This record gives sequence, C-alpha cells and structure tokens, in this order.
Amino acid sequence: MSKSSLAVIIYVVGLVFGALFLNLWGAETSPQKALLGLGWTAIFLIALFFAEKDKHD
Repeated sequence: MSKSSLAVIIYVVGLVFGALFLNLWGAETSPQKALLGLGWTAIFLIALFFAEKDKHD
C-alpha cells in the first residue's frame, strides 16, 4: 500500500469520526469545529504532498 493511499484512508476515517462523534456537519457548528475540520484537511494535504514528493525522489 502506498503512502498516499494510507493518507487518504486515514483522512476518510477521520472525516467519518468527525461526522458521527463530533457532529461537524450539524446545524449548530461552532467556529472551533470548523477550524478543526480545516486543520484536518490541511494536515491531509501536507501528508499527500510529502507522500508524492518521496515517490518522485
């Protein structure tokens, strides 16, 4: 399994966890929850960048 596939799987599991247990997509989302979602996506993008960078070196 490649590093990028592993990063995608971890990201999707995190999204499902956020949706089910943290209610990130609820009607009353706080700014903290919104920033948590943005931070999780930023970490995912950084992980993809480094996974692809290692593949091409």
